[in-house]
Amino acid sequence: WRVRLELRRVLSWPMTRLIFALAGIPWGHGWRFYGVPIVQKHRRSTVIIGDNLELRSIPHSNALGPFHPVILSTRRPDAMLIIGHGFGMTGGTICAEEKITIGNHVWVGGNTIITDTDFHPLALEARLARPLDGATAPVVIEDGVFIGMQSLILKGVTIGAQSVIGAGSVVTNDIPPGVIAAGNPARVIRQLDDRH
Repeated sequence: WRVRLELRRVLSWPMTRLIFALAGIPWGHGWRFYGVPIVQKHRRSTVIIGDNLELRSIPHSNALGPFHPVILSTRRPDAMLIIGHGFGMTGGTICAEEKITIGNHVWVGGNTIITDTDFHPLALEARLARPLDGATAPVVIEDGVFIGMQSLILKGVTIGAQSVIGAGSVVTNDIPPGVIAAGNPARVIRQLDDRH
């Protein structure tokens, strides 16, 4: 299976390079792709991605089996998506309408969603009048964070450096640095220590 996976990685390379070139996203050093991600970039938005990116978009690329390809999306002309060096993600979505900043050496588990928008207003009248005008607030994920599979990171949160978010968590509030947090809504469970 490893040979087949490597073959698929190599074969997806030209299409992936073309997708990033057409979106106007500069190609970084040491990027690795397993399958072809989906890039939905507003032509006037800003996307900056560091070196050593790894995106896994096909089920065979990870034992957890992504539900869909990785999706990177900026939906407005002033939207910003900034991703540091050494970022890895399996079959998830990052959707920025305002600004999402992800630090260095952040790993994101399978099928996680990171978004800075509600997508739609909460009140019925507002939804009917302006269905795509949801509230937004920037998201910051600091260096060395690990986010477990099938988590949901919502607008306006900061996840502190080197924290770990448990699988299936819904992060609605800030998480301090150096902790393990989990649940719906995610809460701090304990401090991290050097043994784990």
